[in-house]
Amino acid sequence: MTKSVWNVDKSHSALEFTVKHMMISKVRGSFSNFDATIEADPNDLTDAKIEFSVEVNSINTLNEDRDNHLRSNDFFDIANHPKMTFVSTDIKRTSDDEYAVTGDFSLRGVTKPVTFDVTVEGVGKDPWGNEVAGFSGSTKLNRKDFGLVWNAALETGGVLVGEEVKINIELEAHKQA
Repeated sequence: MTKSVWNVDKSHSALEFTVKHMMISKVRGSFSNFDATIEADPNDLTDAKIEFSVEVNSINTLNEDRDNHLRSNDFFDIANHPKMTFVSTDIKRTSDDEYAVTGDFSLRGVTKPVTFDVTVEGVGKDPWGNEVAGFSGSTKLNRKDFGLVWNAALETGGVLVGEEVKINIELEAHKQA
């Protein structure tokens, strides 16, 4: 298969995150408005070009007050930084269908290299004859590295919001004609 352009089918894709809350539980959230363009041969991603863009305003943690706080200057500062982006810079195969995808991750005006562990879940044809590929990806990052430093001390010790954020991505992409 040769390198082709693949666009994300958002109705069959998800961008989710988890972060520790009060050092004892986890809060989950997602972003509903994101897009990616993948120029790749899904059988060999090593020379792929991957660009990902997320509208930070589309955050949803199932709590409107928390979502509004996350949109504020304390966290994402969406008035000044409405998008987070990822652009691949290096891709290494780690097994038959797994890759280490490193790129420039930009959030709140800070850009740093981040590596996602990516799995090609498969390639096939939908009932209408279109080529479809599935990808899963995950990474961990420290939110403070990107200027998300707000926190609150707990009476019992510790803090309200953990520093490590786990990001999970499930993508279904359709090959463009």
